[in-house]
Formats: sequence, structure tokens, C-alpha cells
Amino acid sequence: MVEALIALAAILTGIAFLFALFRFIKGPSTFDRVIAFDVLTVVSITFIVLSALIEKRGIYLDVALVYALLSFLGVIAIARYLEGRF
Repeated sequence: MVEALIALAAILTGIAFLFALFRFIKGPSTFDRVIAFDVLTVVSITFIVLSALIEKRGIYLDVALVYALLSFLGVIAIARYLEGRF
């Protein structure tokens, strides 16, 4: 039962990745692309967490945490740049 739920979560995460990738490529404005990039990083973190659950390795959760922190800092830097504060 748990394996089926993890598989369903992986499928839904893959669909979310495709939608965000479409918005990243097609986005009419730079702000849409920045938001899509942030969504892509969140979806990537979800993939890392799901693979940690599947393989039962806790070290992947540390990787996901560091990646989330770096992603947050990157999006903040891009937002400040677009705002004109840099």
C-alpha cells in the first residue's frame, strides 16, 4: 500500500515538473520564469525526498535540506536583482 502511494506521489510530482518546465520555457515575463524556477526546485526536492523514502537512506534528506536552502537563497538573490537593489 505504501509503495503504491509513493508511486502515485512520484507520478504527480512528475506531472507538476512538466507543468513548471512548460511555464519556465514559455513564461511571458521574467517573473513567471523565476517563479517557475522556484517551483522546479521544490519539485526536485520532492524527488530527492521520495528517493530517500524508496531507498531508505536518510542522507538524501540532508541533501534535500541543503538544496532547499541554496534554492531559497538563489531565488532571493534573483528577486533582489530584478527589483534593482543590487
